[in-house]
Amino acid sequence: MTSKLYLYLAIITVWLSACTSNHPENTTGAAVSVSIITVSANDANVYKEYPATVEGETDVQIRTQVNGILEKIYVDEGAYVTKGQLLFKVNDQEYKEQLNNASAELLAAKAAVSNAQLEVEKVKPLVESKVVAATQLQTVQSNYDMAVAREKQAAARVADANIKLAYTNIKAPVNGYIGRLNKKAGTLVAPSDADALTGLSAIDMVHVYFSIGEQEFVTLKNALRGATLTEKLNQAPPVSLQVAGDSVYPQQGKIDMVNGSFEKNSGAITLRASFPNAQGLLRSGNTGKIKLSFIQEAVIAIPQTATLEIQDKIFVYAVNDSSKAYKRSIIISGKSDNNYLIREGLHSGDKIVISGMELLQDGMLVQPAKSVASKQ
Repeated sequence: MTSKLYLYLAIITVWLSACTSNHPENTTGAAVSVSIITVSANDANVYKEYPATVEGETDVQIRTQVNGILEKIYVDEGAYVTKGQLLFKVNDQEYKEQLNNASAELLAAKAAVSNAQLEVEKVKPLVESKVVAATQLQTVQSNYDMAVAREKQAAARVADANIKLAYTNIKAPVNGYIGRLNKKAGTLVAPSDADALTGLSAIDMVHVYFSIGEQEFVTLKNALRGATLTEKLNQAPPVSLQVAGDSVYPQQGKIDMVNGSFEKNSGAITLRASFPNAQGLLRSGNTGKIKLSFIQEAVIAIPQTATLEIQDKIFVYAVNDSSKAYKRSIIISGKSDNNYLIREGLHSGDKIVISGMELLQDGMLVQPAKSVASKQ
């Protein structure tokens, strides 16, 4: 009976031991060896990227200003044109006839002025000699004034006809590249058409627009030298443009405009950087990323490898005075090389784990395998 009891107790002991081995716990209180740094605030070279869109220095729609049949197209899509170059021709027969009619009316009006002038000159001495009444001079003088007015009206119609006739020759208003041709020869065109004949982009210099948040704008503004925003922009460092394929555009640009107000819905403000584009590598409609760099003073930087991302939030393991590690949420303000710049969550003098985080759980006791001050 006693031997059976001992056997039963032995089985229970083995079973309890197996259960315990399946759920290991840090019951001994042994500290986990990890690398730890003490963070501090220093100046850092901040790098940031923002989605951007490219626009030509001048982007214009080419439209007809008269009704008519599009008779000729002198350019092809994508062609480079110079200011004043003929692009399109609208049939001008109707407008030539209008000019002829207006010119004939002008000649008739001039003849009427001459006749009215003769009448004035004939009646005036008769009035002075008191051969006829003074009212007759007033009458012929009024007729002369009306003839002069009609002559001016006729001259205005001639000028208007000349303008409309000139509008049948549609020319390039600036140097640039022709866009897509939306109309074909033989099409009836009008100023009210929804689609323009084409677009024209002057891209020797391009403007790149991007938006940043209010807090980021304040950080950028504070980082630039100068008393006014204009002075700060004049002293702003050059910016780079990353285009499709992650290649960097070879020319650097300059921030030269800040929008007058923040967007109500997004809380962002639009900035503009201008880039030289003599080789035409950039076109209106291109997209990319503006890369900003500036010095930010007294900012805490930590290695990106010292962070954990959980459900779109970023954490570090902070070590308290009892040498225990706990996850702490942080907010990032930017990047500098391989470091994150901290806006909220850490203060100078705080200690964080920079390697060995995979071994940790909240509340674990840690000991430094390496303890140094943070460097940037």
